[in-house]
Amino acid sequence: MEIGGYIELEKSNKKMLYADKILLNAGRNCLKYIIKAKNIQKIYLPYFLCDSVRDACKDEYINIAYYHISDNFLPKSIELQHDEWIYVVNYYGQLSNQKLEELHNEFSGRMIVDNAQAYFQEPVIGIDTLYTCRKFFGVADGAILSTSQLMTSELSKDESFQHMNFLLGRFERSASEFYGEYAENNKRFKNEPIKKMSELTKNLLNGIDYEFVKEARTTNFNYLHQQLKDINLLTVTKVEGAFAYPLMIENAAEIRKQLIAKKIYIPLLWPNVLDDVEEDSLEYQLALNILPLPCDQRYGVKEMDIIVSEIMNQLRL
Repeated sequence: MEIGGYIELEKSNKKMLYADKILLNAGRNCLKYIIKAKNIQKIYLPYFLCDSVRDACKDEYINIAYYHISDNFLPKSIELQHDEWIYVVNYYGQLSNQKLEELHNEFSGRMIVDNAQAYFQEPVIGIDTLYTCRKFFGVADGAILSTSQLMTSELSKDESFQHMNFLLGRFERSASEFYGEYAENNKRFKNEPIKKMSELTKNLLNGIDYEFVKEARTTNFNYLHQQLKDINLLTVTKVEGAFAYPLMIENAAEIRKQLIAKKIYIPLLWPNVLDDVEEDSLEYQLALNILPLPCDQRYGVKEMDIIVSEIMNQLRL
């Protein structure tokens, strides 16, 4: 124990959301944790999914099958055998807990829910559910797992201090200046073993005003929905504390390009899907033509109006 010396980051006395759950270092490692704890041998994954989830399953040497989703993001035509599991993604928080409970019953309890895009949607009791902190907050790592089945092996604790530079830089300078470091940080999880959440990440999460974040994201989402619902090819339900507003339009790739030129950064989520499925499939169209519009706690109606105006200007060209 050291006494004295220079002062480090302040410690928060608040309590993070889901503090009573299993706190890990990465979302994909939450899945690995469940696979190990429940000895899963085969899992169904949606075609519309980040390749990191598939890679995590391959790392655990389990059998993988794939399923299609419908236009309301629900699994299509799946009948599980007694030793099979299904991985259900709560895309943009569009699956309510009632719907997740219905699916859980339909699949006889052998279901894992990915709430990486629905941080403020509390887990349903009895349903294995995972969350990713980086998609909602300014942290370099961190994930939450809600499950009743514990691994028997002891986990080491992660450390995050070496991975914070892109966040510190982004605080005082532009995002583009540190994008390379941000991308490298994302890549490192490919080889990261399952670890407990770092003390640094936990402390940062303890200091967040979750009600403010939730309210800001909800307000921004609702504003975007009010302005864009008539041109949205998706039927979108309102979400509390939304990840992003999913606007599906034709020619989204060109509009994304023009928005980025205006320094409105709209990601192409899961570009691997464009290589994994046929061009006439629903999954291909979802991956290509959904613009996940930012609606997070850094912004208000002013910024949302800028986004809407630029989109409408591009559509009129």
